[in-house]
Order: sequence, then C-alpha cells, then structure tokens
Amino acid sequence: MTTNSQEYGAASITVLEGREAVRKRPAMYIGSTSELGLHHLVYEVVDNSIDEALAGYCDRVEVFIHVDNSITVIDNGRGIPVDIHQKEKISAAEVVLTKLHAGGKFDSNAYKVSGGLHGVGVSVVNFLSEKLRVEIWRDGTTYEQEYNRGIAAARLEPTGKTKKRGTKVWFKPDPQIFELTEFNFDTLSQRLREKAFLNSGVRISITDERNEKSHEFFYKGGIAEFVKHLNKNKSVLHAQPIHLSRLATAADPLAIEVAIQYNDGYNEIVHSFANNINTVDGGTHLTGFRAALTRTINNYGKSSGLFRKDDEKLAPEDVREGLVAVISVKLPQPQFEGQTKGKLNSDVKGQVEQFVNEGLGRYFEENPTIGRKIIAKAIDAARAREAEIGRASCRERV
Repeated sequence: MTTNSQEYGAASITVLEGREAVRKRPAMYIGSTSELGLHHLVYEVVDNSIDEALAGYCDRVEVFIHVDNSITVIDNGRGIPVDIHQKEKISAAEVVLTKLHAGGKFDSNAYKVSGGLHGVGVSVVNFLSEKLRVEIWRDGTTYEQEYNRGIAAARLEPTGKTKKRGTKVWFKPDPQIFELTEFNFDTLSQRLREKAFLNSGVRISITDERNEKSHEFFYKGGIAEFVKHLNKNKSVLHAQPIHLSRLATAADPLAIEVAIQYNDGYNEIVHSFANNINTVDGGTHLTGFRAALTRTINNYGKSSGLFRKDDEKLAPEDVREGLVAVISVKLPQPQFEGQTKGKLNSDVKGQVEQFVNEGLGRYFEENPTIGRKIIAKAIDAARAREAEIGRASCRERV
C-alpha cells in the first residue's frame, strides 16, 4: 500500500455555508451560469411577487431591464417584513436576503400556497449579484438597504414616509459568476405572459430601457385564454377551449385547472404548472392528466360506437395529436425536483386523473359534436399510424 504524503483527514473537509456555498456551486440553485441561470434570477424575484398575488395582496408587478443589464422588480404587495427577527437579531428583510431556507413560505398562515417554497430564491439572487438594493414600502414608511455580492453595506434603515405599499428589488448579476449578463427581452416576456395567464386579474408589465420595448399582460380569461393564445393562427376543431376547474377546500386543499383545445395539426403542446411554477419536466400532475385524457377519449369512442371493432383502442400518441393544453395545480407544500422546480413530485396523479376523467367525460356527454370531432381526429391518427406500421412491415419483408 502506498502512503500519500498529503493525508486525507478532518482538515481536508471544507464546510461551505450560505453565501460561499451558493457562489461556489451556483448551478445547484439556479440551474446553470449561462443564459438559463441568468434569467432564472428574475424569475425568483418575480415569483415572490406572484406569491403575494396568490395570497390576495398584490395585483401589479413591474419588471424593468436597465441599460446596464440590471433588473428592477416592483410589486404592490405587503412589503417584506422589516421588524427585527428575534433569533437572528437583524431585520426580517435582511434574514430573507442573506439566509438560505428563510422566508414566509414555511409558515402556512403567511402563505397557504406559494411557488417560492424553498426559502432560498431571493437570497440566492443576492449572493449572485454584484450589487442588490431593496426598497420596502410598509406601514407608511420607506425602508432601504444595499448589498455587495450578498454582504450588507449597512443595516436596513427607514428613509422617509410613503403612501405606497410593496417591495422594489434592484440587482445587477455578477460577471464573476455568469458567462454572460445580457438579458433577453423576449425570454422574460414569455415567462411574464405565462404568469399573467395563470393569475387572472394581475397586471404584469416589462419595460426594456435598452431599446424602449415594453409589454403589459393582463388576462381575465386565465388559462383558457392561454390555450387560445397558443392556438393563435391555427385552425381549431372547436372555437372555445374545454375548461375544467375545481377550487381548493379545507378538506382537500388541491386546486386543479385544465384547459384543452385541439387544432387540425399533428403536434402536441402541453404546458404544466404547479403553484405558478412552469414545470418544464412535467411531473405527477401531467402524468395524471395524460392518463385521464387517453382513458376518457377511449371510453367515449367506445360508448358512442365510433370504433370499427369492440377491441379497438387509441394509443396515447393518437389522442395527443393536435392537442394544446395547459394544466395548473395549486397545493400547499408541493415537492419539486431540485431548486429550479422543473418537475413536480407531489403525489397528485390520482386526484388529477380522477378529476379530468369525470370532468372531460361529462363535457363530452354535454357537447357530443365536439366530442365526436376530437375522437374522429384521434381515430384518424391511429389508423394512419397503423397503416405506416403495415407499410414498414411490408418493406422489411421485401
């Protein structure tokens, strides 16, 4: 056995906490240090504002891209708490901005439903920013504080009186961390539009001071309007989306909302969300939705006598041809895969599947013309697929 002159012992173990941990391994918290991670900083701050909207205290969010590629996010929520935290002996705002796993999302009385549930989002933004300034309007007073790479330049201080309410966060991403620091207006606009669709009645705007571009998003129709937007310039099978929703109750706190509209194309477009977070990698809610869609369409096709044979069955890919859908669930303490929350792991598959089965089945019974159009398209897709399999089999024999 060889002896290593540099012994591996306790002295070799490095413990990184808080700011140092985030700056050493930023991709663990924001996905990457490329364009994806850069834009994720904005989403983390906006998600806090949207959580205020979910709690019923905010109806306006403004985002500004400044000439130097810094970002400002303003909301008219309650404002981050400013009183002294009893354990940390600093303001609650500074705790939120400098301590990982700190925030109101752990208190079910403060937020029944939220997307920023890990309590690391805004502190990570602070740690990965060259500079960050927060301005809080609360209880008639303006409070301000500045940070340099996550370190407070001074304590939170009252700076004046105000009639406003809410929070303003300005930050400039750290070029020591990010491969590029130039924000894409269209990328941010797309995400903010999604937030507006998911939160009907909340007005969200973005202004790009680099080129004077701006958008304002405000949708009363919610995700049904979202689906119509996704189907814009397409030939749809039914003019109005199928919209199914159920509210949370004390006995069952899971809220589910689904919007479906088919077009005459071949592609599938499905967006899934959990607590307003875009679950780009899907999860249990999407699995439940897809299972219900296949099952319900097959059941309706059979009961309506639309199949040639009793044992004819549509495959999942058949019923999803031309499908455009949005599924949104809201639940307390959801379990996501990773800090970037790309996949929902909470056990909601069965509830979503049952809800969609019942709701879509009832819709087809009440709207048989639309039901038959959707099933006819799926049957055409199945028969085209089977014919292609047959042709491929013949080519192999030849």
